Amino acid sequence: MLFPTKTAKEKRQLLQDKLKQNKILQFPGAFSPLVSMLIEDLGFDGIYVSGAVLSNDLALPDIGLTTLTEVSQRGRDIARASSLPSIIDVDTGFGEPMNLVRSIQELTELGLSGCHLEDQINPKRCGHLDNKSLVSVEQMTKKIKAAASAKTDPNFLLIARTDSRASEGFSKSVDRAKAYIDAGADMIFPEALQDEKEFEEFKKQINAPVMANMTEFGKSPILTKNQLQDMGYSLVIYPVTTLRLAMKAVEDGLKHIKSTGDQKDIVSNMQERKRLYEILKYKDYENFDKDIFNFDLKNNKKGNK
Repeated sequence: MLFPTKTAKEKRQLLQDKLKQNKILQFPGAFSPLVSMLIEDLGFDGIYVSGAVLSNDLALPDIGLTTLTEVSQRGRDIARASSLPSIIDVDTGFGEPMNLVRSIQELTELGLSGCHLEDQINPKRCGHLDNKSLVSVEQMTKKIKAAASAKTDPNFLLIARTDSRASEGFSKSVDRAKAYIDAGADMIFPEALQDEKEFEEFKKQINAPVMANMTEFGKSPILTKNQLQDMGYSLVIYPVTTLRLAMKAVEDGLKHIKSTGDQKDIVSNMQERKRLYEILKYKDYENFDKDIFNFDLKNNKKGNK
């Protein structure tokens, strides 16, 4: 009920087991614990927690203004609501290598299954915006080595993201990815590749698991699960999709209420209470409550009421 029966350690093992099956995994973004429950209910492989979405949910732009405490605690809330593994965005790691060590250990203790770290200079920019500045390869590899050494569970998935395609070109992004693998990254995340050919070529040159970002309104084309599977990608995220869907629906609904004075004509657009209760497993709480209050303590058995 309150917590899934699968432990954080078991979720991390589940993720590693799934990655060994050589089938691409789909991780939609969850902006709340309730969305993570829906993602599990619909049969996805895992949950992604976007740094941009966490920033936006706090009414902040995605430029590195969030703290480790804000991100890790919200990540814990989202991760604990589901039996699926959860991967979280930690931007530039909330500081230098020592800070990153603490970040990895906090995330592990709070139940996350993995995270990705990027090579931008802080304050960072959204991965699909222009004029991004990067740390040196040497600085980034130091961070990756520190993060790898901080693992208390070897199954915690350490993903290195490179934003170098936009500012340094495709070949340099491949070079950085190879250096990050050598430094201890388990998976590579090339941000903002510009066309299908680049996605295909990048994976050909990287002898390690690679993650694809299928965000909307960005520099990358939207590719299908099957296309990415055929290229050899291991995991695909849809980071902001659920937030964008929700915000559009909320905005349209509010406009309707403002215009008409009531919501009668848009009730059909809403999730029904019955469906919400199904996702929340409301019946389990009801049954638990009945069992507790229908218990004969003296004879250590359920009563006959």
